Amino acid sequence: MLNVKPLAFDSFGVRSMATFVETDDLAVLIDPGVSLAPSRYSLPPHPIEEQRMSERWADIKEHAARSDVLIVTHYHYDHHDPDEPELYEGKIVYVKHPKEKINRSQAGRAAYFLDKLAGIPASVEIADGKEFKHGSTLIKFSPSVYHGTNPKLGYVVEVSIACGGEKVVFTSDVEGPSVAEQAEFIIQENPDLVIVDGPMTYMLGFRYSMKSLALSIENMNRIIKETSVNSIIVEHHFMRDLKYKERIAEVYDCAAERDVKVITAAEYLGRSIEMLEARRRELYQ
Repeated sequence: MLNVKPLAFDSFGVRSMATFVETDDLAVLIDPGVSLAPSRYSLPPHPIEEQRMSERWADIKEHAARSDVLIVTHYHYDHHDPDEPELYEGKIVYVKHPKEKINRSQAGRAAYFLDKLAGIPASVEIADGKEFKHGSTLIKFSPSVYHGTNPKLGYVVEVSIACGGEKVVFTSDVEGPSVAEQAEFIIQENPDLVIVDGPMTYMLGFRYSMKSLALSIENMNRIIKETSVNSIIVEHHFMRDLKYKERIAEVYDCAAERDVKVITAAEYLGRSIEMLEARRRELYQ
């Protein structure tokens, strides 16, 4: 049995991919962090965004208390919060390698975070490329893959959690996936549900190329055709673009042909979508 509950995502009005997964054996919280864009359209976060962030953080903390395992896939602050180390007290913690396959900025953040954690969790284990068994639950990590389309922003680990014949894959910040290694892990794992941080189309032509978008579409269609996935949650960077649906129209078409759902985290939970960052200008008006 797998019960997957998105806690904080961009379709909830915040920057985050915090996800709670319950299996027959344990409760796992992936990437317990939340943040806001410091500036969008040259505007600071709107009070409604601040309110959402505080609500989501309270929910993350509540679920952290109920978790046996906490996972940090990389060291950006929308994926972990180093200043509340008590979140990790008594937990099994799996982290992206703090020194290998990492850029300078994240290496500094990793050292700071692990220093703060000293003596607080039950254990801290490096996750990259490893698997861990907890009863009938298998947690498997990809080797380090690019955060995005190249090593500039560092690396992340993707996560697969399987129990009772069900499986979810959480991609972390792959911005696509537009790189073969990022997509291969998903295809090899053959999950029922994929939580993917989709293409960064709100920076199309600036920090994200048309080529990367085309490769992301190709890889998402491969996942639909080559796995037994029934739902793909496409989120995070992708939900900062009001035109998100038309950006990957081919993916929605491919999914419809195979009866696969391509949805946001908000829709997965039956909630209405709140793209607050993308609508920040309107919020201020």
